[in-house]
Amino acid sequence: MRKFRWPGADAEAHELPELTSGKAFLPWLMLTAGAVADLVRGDVPLPWLAGTGLLAFVALYVAVTFRAFDSRRRTHRTTLGLLAAQAAVTYPLALGYGGSWIQLFLPLALACGTVLRGQHLVAALIVLGGSAGVISGERDHDPLAAMINGYGTFISGVVTAAILGLAATTAELRRTREELARSAVDQERLRFARDLHDLLGHSMSVIVVKAEAVRRLAERDPARAAAQASDIETVGRQALTEIREAVTGYRESSLATELDRARSALTAAGMSADVQLSGPPLDPESEAVLGWVVREATTNVVRHSGATRVEIVMAHTPRQIRLEITDNGTGPSHSRPPAGSGLRGMSERLAEVGSTLVAQAGPEGGFRVSAELRRPT
Repeated sequence: MRKFRWPGADAEAHELPELTSGKAFLPWLMLTAGAVADLVRGDVPLPWLAGTGLLAFVALYVAVTFRAFDSRRRTHRTTLGLLAAQAAVTYPLALGYGGSWIQLFLPLALACGTVLRGQHLVAALIVLGGSAGVISGERDHDPLAAMINGYGTFISGVVTAAILGLAATTAELRRTREELARSAVDQERLRFARDLHDLLGHSMSVIVVKAEAVRRLAERDPARAAAQASDIETVGRQALTEIREAVTGYRESSLATELDRARSALTAAGMSADVQLSGPPLDPESEAVLGWVVREATTNVVRHSGATRVEIVMAHTPRQIRLEITDNGTGPSHSRPPAGSGLRGMSERLAEVGSTLVAQAGPEGGFRVSAELRRPT
């Protein structure tokens, strides 16, 4: 079993916060400070009209930017209407007063960047940037100020849209990462449950078989009964050790160890075991997987088969390793492939490494479990 660690646990504190509210764009209203200063000093004609227009501009800006963070309202015609109204207020104020009032195009471009996307945004920013530059040039007769106002207006909208796009991508990646983490936790829980099933199922089967042997031999052969009782103690201790190792994530199932345990369990159940192995030594991963196959198949035979003979054969080909476990049983589970969680779990385990497990009735009766592993390249 592998240890699982929640991804990104150390990086959580370094992530950028999600932009989820128009509050993040309220500080940009500082761009209206020049117009407010003109009003306070009384440097504009009809100050009541200019003040009313500026209040309307601020209210529309706030309404648009806050609606932009609601996915259902961002593209609604009401939001687009409010954005158009903000533009309709901006143009008269900039044309009528010039100077600092032309900078109202910057918050307008920011508002466009929060609402519009793609070609619509580019077209709107070109119009607004051009308008800011032309109005600045006509009103103030300063080519440099005209370039700054035009470029600043255009780039404000572009940067806003880029930041929001990055924030949306970051949020989506975070949600995807959390979903993958939850999936990994579920997979680890499934793996752990499957490993415990394999461990306890085999060990308990051996203990039950040996306990039955103790009961049968207790009166007529106390020495053999004592030997079987000693085996029960050994199997129980080994099961506890394996469970501890599985919990801490360090357990590796050895094929040789599992074959020895299989022989002991089958012999205690009154079955003869014929083991035939060929080929070079296996890599650790293949040994671990095949060890689990031997364990689960042996448990199935002891529990359900009623067999007297079991044959375990492993052979190599240039491309694969094949392990077959065949018995001559007549138990009820041999009328069809078993649907228990043990062999189903083994089938899933082999599928994870691109291999297969087939459990079916044997050609001459009994039952056969075949595992095929691709040889590592």
